[in-house]
Amino acid sequence: MVGEQGRLVVVCEAVHALALRGIPATVNAVAHEIGIDQSGASRLIKSVAAAGYLTMTASAADGRRREASLTPAGRSMLEQAHRWQEDVFAELTTGWSDEKRRGFQQAMTDLMERSPAMDA
Repeated sequence: MVGEQGRLVVVCEAVHALALRGIPATVNAVAHEIGIDQSGASRLIKSVAAAGYLTMTASAADGRRREASLTPAGRSMLEQAHRWQEDVFAELTTGWSDEKRRGFQQAMTDLMERSPAMDA
């Protein structure tokens, strides 16, 4: 069950990240975002949609393509996952100074923001 929940979160996180960057969350875009093949991403997206966390709609730009978006349940689940991640981070960094914790968070944020540039 934990593995399945993790897959749900990974797909929702990918759809969310793509949306933040203004990239349509097509199956191929999600596959690229999480580093798997198109058929695997398609299966994952279908299972996440079946769980009620995503909707698939025809692309406004190309009606042949379908794009994923988070449902309210998907947004809620992702918010819960982020809170859990923050709790784990706080536990793992117990005893760190606020400065060390903020520095580490900023360094990780910088790396994550730069990672899409690696694809260019």
